[in-house]
Amino acid sequence: MKQTVKAVFLLGLVCLTTAFLFGGGAGEKAPKYPTKPIDMIAPAGAGGGWDLTIRTVAKVLTDTKLVPVPLPVTNKPGGGGGVNLAYMQTKKGADNLIAVYSPPLLLINLNGSSPYSYKNTTPLAALITDYGAFVVAKNSKYTSIAQVMEDLKKDPSSVVIGGTSAVGSMDHIQFLIMARAAGVKDLKKIKYVSFQEGSGPAQVLGGHIHLLSTGLSDVRGLLQSGDLRGLAQTGPERVTTDVLKDIPTCKEQGINEVFRNWRGLFGPPEMPEYAVNYWRKTLAEMVKTPEWDAACKQNGWTKNYMDAPDFMAFLDKTNEDYKAVLGEIGMLKQ
Repeated sequence: MKQTVKAVFLLGLVCLTTAFLFGGGAGEKAPKYPTKPIDMIAPAGAGGGWDLTIRTVAKVLTDTKLVPVPLPVTNKPGGGGGVNLAYMQTKKGADNLIAVYSPPLLLINLNGSSPYSYKNTTPLAALITDYGAFVVAKNSKYTSIAQVMEDLKKDPSSVVIGGTSAVGSMDHIQFLIMARAAGVKDLKKIKYVSFQEGSGPAQVLGGHIHLLSTGLSDVRGLLQSGDLRGLAQTGPERVTTDVLKDIPTCKEQGINEVFRNWRGLFGPPEMPEYAVNYWRKTLAEMVKTPEWDAACKQNGWTKNYMDAPDFMAFLDKTNEDYKAVLGEIGMLKQ
């Protein structure tokens, strides 16, 4: 009998200790969440890939009633995402802010544009993969990416490239990676102009740049209207959605390289555990909805969901991969 009482006492002690260690003890109950609007942030101007992604997420979460509070979208452009990343540092420990990011989150740190990186956020989930696109005005002399690369081989400064990310960030780097694979030398001499307020399409249409390096889904409407001509996409195979299916891959044109534009959601640094758990659960449910399926199909996105732990491992590996690429083209500042 004494042994039974002792065993019960020890078992109870273990349970209390476990509850204390893992936040389940008395007084540790998570607060009701969410109870107020969540600020959904696109770290760039309206109309780009980040803006489209975060607005689509907010709409699907609202339409499916997975989130019971308003999800207003705020645009915080500048610095290839660096302005918002610095802002997020002032919101350490907050539970009411979620931002969308993609490769520039890593690149702006590696190229020296920002002292902050993904390690100064709380990764919540990867959602999709988009691919890069190289587009020109409908009246451009270029009808293939191979023609562009031939001109650059003769004179690396002869073609002006534009993009919505900063110098040394995604739109710039994805083009340089393809140019390197095509055999272009002196990559530093390639002229790149950043239009972070989202005016890239207008700049190429107005003849101020020769080619726009961007996200495939970002210019879908202008491709459908015929105002822009798609020279190449950076995926391993063609995206098969409507007008996008007519754009050949770089691989099809003899450039043996791929660039993937992953996109995911991030909270501020030290986001409370109750909020992190809520968003991990909610986003896992969202990506299974027919509404999300329809949005991905409409925008030509490849679904690529990763929960927070897998996403963090992916970011660690990808950061090392980007280091190698930037080192090869002389743009690594770390």
